Amino acid sequence: MTRSIRHGSLASILALTLIAGCGEKAAEQTTAEPAAAAPAAAVALSAYETALANPSRPAADRERDAGRKPGEILEFMGIEPGMTVLDMFSGGGWYAEVIAHVVGENGHVIAHSNEAYKSFVGDALAERFDGTRVANVEILMAENNQLSLEEDSLDAVMLVQSFHDMYHSEPEGGWELIDGPAFLAELKKGLKPGGIVGIIDHKAAEGAPPEIGDSLHRIDPGLVIANMEAAGFVFEAQSDILDNPDDDLTQTVFAEGLRGNTSRFAMRFRNPR
Repeated sequence: MTRSIRHGSLASILALTLIAGCGEKAAEQTTAEPAAAAPAAAVALSAYETALANPSRPAADRERDAGRKPGEILEFMGIEPGMTVLDMFSGGGWYAEVIAHVVGENGHVIAHSNEAYKSFVGDALAERFDGTRVANVEILMAENNQLSLEEDSLDAVMLVQSFHDMYHSEPEGGWELIDGPAFLAELKKGLKPGGIVGIIDHKAAEGAPPEIGDSLHRIDPGLVIANMEAAGFVFEAQSDILDNPDDDLTQTVFAEGLRGNTSRFAMRFRNPR
C-alpha cells in the first residue's frame, strides 16, 4: 500500500515537472524582443502649404512669401481646391499663381489685366502663364469700365492692393476713372450666390478721403466696407496679419524704404445666397 502511494506521488511530481518545463519554454518563446515600432505617419500638408511648396514656383516668388503671407491670407479668405477664382488687376500674376496652386487641377483661375497694367509689367503675365508651368490659368484682358463676366460663374474674386485704384485717374496712361458702383455690380453678377470677395489693400488713416487712393495709393478700411455693403455684399471678417504699426499712413506706398512694408488690411465679403 505504501509503495503504491509513493509510486503515485512520484508520477505526480514528474507530471508537474514536465508541465512547469513546458510553461518555461512557452514563456521564453513569448518574451522575445518586440518588433520595431512602425514609423510615424507623415503629417499631411494643407492645400496652402502644398501650394507654397510647389517645386515649379520661381525662387523670386518664394522670397516674397514672408512679407505677403499668402497661405494665411488665402486660408482666411476661404479659397479652396476646386474653386474658380477671378484675380482682378493681376499685375505680373504672382498672387494668381499661388491661387492656381491652391485650387489645383480641378480649379480654375482667371488672371485679369488691362493695357495700363501691361504697360507697367510688360509681358510678365503672359510669360508666367504661357502653359508650360501652370495649366489652370487663363488671362482676361478688359479695360476699366469694360469688364463683362458670365453670371454666377465665380466662386471667388480677389482684389489685391487694387481697391484704392477705383479712385485713381490717369487718362494719359490709359487708366480711365472706374465707375465704382458699376464695377462692383459686375463682380456681384459674376459671383455665385455665397461667393467670396477677398480684398487686401494699403491702409490709410481712419476718415481719410477717397482721393487718398489717387495720391497715396491707400484707402480707409471703413470706406471699403461702406462701398461693398452699398453694393449688396456682406462684410464677414477682417484680418490684420499684414499690419505694420510702424507704417506712416500719411506717406505714399512708393516712398523710399516703404514699398512692400506698408500696413495692409485683409477683408472677406460674401455675396448673399
